[in-house]
Amino acid sequence: MLIELTAADGHRLSAYRAGPADAKRALVVVQEIFGVNRHMRHVCDTLAAEGYQVIAPALFDRVERHVELGYEPADVARGRDLRAKVDAAHTMADVEAAAAALPAGAARGIVGYCWGGTVAWWGATRSTSFKAACGWYGGGIAGTREEVPNCPVQLHFGEVDASIPLADVELIRAAQPGVEIFVYKGAGHGFGCEERGSYKPVDADLAQARTLAFFAKHLGG
Repeated sequence: MLIELTAADGHRLSAYRAGPADAKRALVVVQEIFGVNRHMRHVCDTLAAEGYQVIAPALFDRVERHVELGYEPADVARGRDLRAKVDAAHTMADVEAAAAALPAGAARGIVGYCWGGTVAWWGATRSTSFKAACGWYGGGIAGTREEVPNCPVQLHFGEVDASIPLADVELIRAAQPGVEIFVYKGAGHGFGCEERGSYKPVDADLAQARTLAFFAKHLGG
């Protein structure tokens, strides 16, 4: 269901919420550059079916509301343009608003994909609201790899991701030896999205199983 959140600076944004109201485990789900679209809602519903309450904040509401893009080249270009207009501090304020709206007393984690994978890393390093953070193919993580996480982190990358070279993954690994990092052989960017040509079901299923096991370990089974 769609809800409305209010960030600390008074900005009001929409969000998608799924899962039980009395969940003991909860997640902020951070969007790709395509908005809280059908795929992101599917991600939320899948996690909700595992017993989590999840909230996916519409981070593009800062610059344009109701953004739902597909995966054609024009959509990619528009998504990148929108992302460039969203300030990182505002993004984190909206993430914190989503975290605050999760059930009181629930163990909270954050998971993100693409741009959201980077934001999930920031959720670990720039926030103390989360007990665990997981990022899938976050292209901006290498650039902020020296930041210090405040919780356990798990990261997933594709071996042949054209936007995240393996050299960047190795830089992250070297800077963060305590972070669990998985690289999927032959997988490209967005390998976990069922609507993209790069979708690899076997790798997506394995990454999902690892993600769920990670959160079960750190948020409670």
